Amino acid sequence: MDMSRRTLLAATGATAATALITTAGPASGAAPAAGNTLGSTDADDFGALLERAGTLLTGGAFDSADPDFATALGTLDTTAQGLWGTLDRDTTGRTALWSDLTPLTDAGNFGQSYTRLRTLATAWATPGTSLTADQEVADTLVAALRFVHDTAYNPGLPERGNWWFWEIGAPRALMDCCVLLRDRLPDADLAAHLAVVDRFCPDADRRTNSPTLAETGANRTDKAVIVALRGLLGHDTAKLASARDALSDVRDSGRNSLFRYAASGDGFYEDGSFVQHDVVAYTGTYGTVLLGGAAYLLALLAGSPWAVTDPKVTVMYEAVERSFTPVIFDGLMMDAVRGRAVSRERAGDHRDGAAAVAAILLLATGAPAAYADRWRAVLKGWLTRNRTTPFAGLATLPQLALAKDVLADRTIRAEPRTTGLTVFADMDRVVHRRPRWACTLSMSSKRISAYEAGNGENLHGWYTGDGMTYLYDGDDLGQFNDGFWPTVDPYRLPGTTVDTRRRTDLGTGGGTSTYRPGNSVAGGAVLQGSYGAAAMEVTGTPGTTLRARKSWFLLDNAVVSLGSGISSGDGHRVETVLENRNLGADGRHRLTVDGVRQPVEQGRSADFGRARWAHIEDVGGYALLEQATLRTLRDERTGAWHDINTGADTGGSADPLTRRYLTLWVDHGVSPTDARYAYVLLPGASAAATTVWSHSRPVHVLVNDNTAQAVDVRRLGLTAVNFWAAGHAGGITSSGPSSVLVRRQGRRISVAVADPGRTQTALTLELPYRVREVSDADDTVSVVPGRRTLVTVAVGGSRGHTHRAELVL
Repeated sequence: MDMSRRTLLAATGATAATALITTAGPASGAAPAAGNTLGSTDADDFGALLERAGTLLTGGAFDSADPDFATALGTLDTTAQGLWGTLDRDTTGRTALWSDLTPLTDAGNFGQSYTRLRTLATAWATPGTSLTADQEVADTLVAALRFVHDTAYNPGLPERGNWWFWEIGAPRALMDCCVLLRDRLPDADLAAHLAVVDRFCPDADRRTNSPTLAETGANRTDKAVIVALRGLLGHDTAKLASARDALSDVRDSGRNSLFRYAASGDGFYEDGSFVQHDVVAYTGTYGTVLLGGAAYLLALLAGSPWAVTDPKVTVMYEAVERSFTPVIFDGLMMDAVRGRAVSRERAGDHRDGAAAVAAILLLATGAPAAYADRWRAVLKGWLTRNRTTPFAGLATLPQLALAKDVLADRTIRAEPRTTGLTVFADMDRVVHRRPRWACTLSMSSKRISAYEAGNGENLHGWYTGDGMTYLYDGDDLGQFNDGFWPTVDPYRLPGTTVDTRRRTDLGTGGGTSTYRPGNSVAGGAVLQGSYGAAAMEVTGTPGTTLRARKSWFLLDNAVVSLGSGISSGDGHRVETVLENRNLGADGRHRLTVDGVRQPVEQGRSADFGRARWAHIEDVGGYALLEQATLRTLRDERTGAWHDINTGADTGGSADPLTRRYLTLWVDHGVSPTDARYAYVLLPGASAAATTVWSHSRPVHVLVNDNTAQAVDVRRLGLTAVNFWAAGHAGGITSSGPSSVLVRRQGRRISVAVADPGRTQTALTLELPYRVREVSDADDTVSVVPGRRTLVTVAVGGSRGHTHRAELVL
C-alpha cells in the first residue's frame, strides 16, 4: 500500500494510538495518571491489564473510514480469510489444522499452527473484519487450541526438535490467543493452556530443557512477556512479579539484566553494539526483539503494582540512539546486523526495519520526553523518506496508529538522515553515514562470528563476515531486499577477498552454529565522528591457506580500500570484489570504463588491463589507485529463496527469481603470493566526477604493505594509517599494531588511536609536529610535547575502542 504524506497528515478524529497511549498508562517510575491507577490486585485490576494486552494486539478503537486503517484492516482480513478457508474444521478425524503443517507433533508445525490461530483470533477480535465477533469462528478457535494441546503440546510431552518452539514460539502465540479469546475460553481449557506454559516456560530466568543455562538477551525478554501474560490470565501476582524481575535479573543479582551494558557475551554494549548467541552481531533481529519485548512490558505493566521501576531502564532508552539509529537507513535495517535472518524470504531488511520502528514507537509512548521527542523526529524522517517499502504496508493496526500520530503531529520536525561514523568495536562492524548514502562494513574475528547458520538457514553465508561492504543509496532502497540474497553470487560479495573453491551448504542440520576465524584484527578508529580507519586480517576458513590484510579509509565523499599480503597456496584463483550490484529484474544501468560506455547485453564479460576508473550509472564511481586488471561481468542470475533457507518456519519459496547484476573485481591469479589492491569507492558520483577524481587523485596512497596501509588526504589535512606491526608511515611512527588518524587544521592537531587487534597494553606514537600544549585528551592518553611529539595510549582493556587527543602547535 502506498501511504501518501497528505493522507497521513489528514488525521481526523481520535486515533487508535491515542487510545493505546492512554491505556498504556504512564512511564515506569512516573506517577499514575488520574483515573488510570492500578494500585491493588483485585480482579478488576487484572481485567484492566488484560484489556490493555488485547489493545496492544488489535489497536483498540480506530476510524475504519481512514484509508490507511482501511487498507491495513483489509490486509488482516485477507490473510485471516485465507487461513480460515484452509483450516481443517472437521473435529472428528483431523490430524492437523492445516495440510502443510503436518505432522502436527513436529515442533515447527505446532508452533506455526499457534501463530496462524493468533492471526485468526486477532481478526475475530478486531472490529471491521469479516470474522469479527463471529460465534462460529470463536468456537472453532477454542476447539483448535484444545486439539493442538491434546495432540502435540501438553505438559506430558518431552521437548523434541528445536527448543525455541517449545519454550518461546508456541507459548507466546498461545498466550496471545488466550488474551483475545479469554471471554470464550472454558475454565478447563484456560487452565490446560496455563499448565502447558508452566511446564515449558515457567520463568524467564532459565532454559527449561537445560536448567543450568541462564536466559539472556532477546530470549529472556520473550520469556518475560510470556510469563507476564500467563500471570494476568491466571490472576497470579507471583508470575507477574517474576516477569518484571526477570528484566533486571533479580534472581541472579543482575548478572543477566537487560538493563545493564554487557562487557562480553549477549546484550547491549556501551558503544552501541548488540550481541546474541555470545558471538553474533544481531542488533537487527534479536536486538529488535529485545527492544520490542521491553517496550511491550513497560507499556503493559505501567501504572500497575508490577510496573518496571528499575532506574537502569535508561540503558534501553539509550540503545535507541546508540544501537539502532546508526544501523537503520530510511527505515531499513542494515543486513550486516541481521545475522542468519538475511536468508528469510519473509523478513527482509524492510520488515526487520519496520519491526524496529514499531518497537521504538511503542517505547516512546512511555519514555521520558527528553528521549521520546528526539526519537519521534528521527522516526518521522524514516517514515516519510521510505517510499519503496512504506511502513504502513508492513505495520499492524496498533503500530500504524502510533506512526500516524507521529506523522500528523505538526510540532514534530522530520530529522534528516543520520550522518557520522560509528565503529562498533564490540561487534566488528563499522557504519559510515553521509547525507545521501551509507557504507557498512561486516567484519569478523576470533571474538565475533563470520556468520551464523543452522536449522536450514543461511546456507550460503560463507563470506558475509569477511569484510562485506554494503553501499546504501537514498535513491535505491531496494538494493538488498529485491531478491538480492537468493540471486547474488555468494562467492563475490562486495568488498571481500576470497578464493574460488566450491563450498558446501552451511547449517543443514538441527541447531545453530557459528564460525569464528583466527584473526585478532577487526575494527578501527574514528576521528571527529566523521573520518575512520578500519582494518581486518583475513585468515581464511578451515581448508584454505588464504591470507590478506585489508583496510578501509572512510572519508566525507569516498571509501578508500587497500589490500596487501594476499597469499594462498591452495591452487585456487583469488579475487577481490569491488562491487556486485543488484540492478533489479530489468536494470540496464550503464557501465563506463575510462570514458568508454560498455555494451549492455547480458552475459558480457570484459578485462581491462590498465583501467583507471569505472562508473555504474545511478550508483557511483570506482577508481583504481594501483595498476591492476579490472574484470567486469554483466549477467542475469536465477535463484530461489529455498536455495538458502529450508527452515521449518522460515523456509523460502522454490519459485525462481531472476535479477541482473553488474560485478567488478580484481583477479589476483591462482595461488597468489603477496598480491595487493587499491581502489576507491565514490558513492553517488557522476561519471564526470569520477574522471576528475581519478586524474586529480585527492587521496594519496602512502604505503600498502604488510607493515602498514596508509593514505594522505591533503584537502582535509588528514593522514590515516593502519599499522600491522611497529613501523613508520606518513610521518607517524607507531610502536605496534594500531589504527591511527591524525588531522591538522591550522594550529590544531586531532588524534584518534585504537588497537583493533586488542593485543597491546600501550601504544606510543611519534608525530611529525612540535606540539606546545594539550587542549583535551582522554584519560588513557598522555602526551610529551617536543620537536617530534610522543603520544602514549593505554589501550589495554579498552576492547578496541578509540582514544582521542586534541593538541595545539
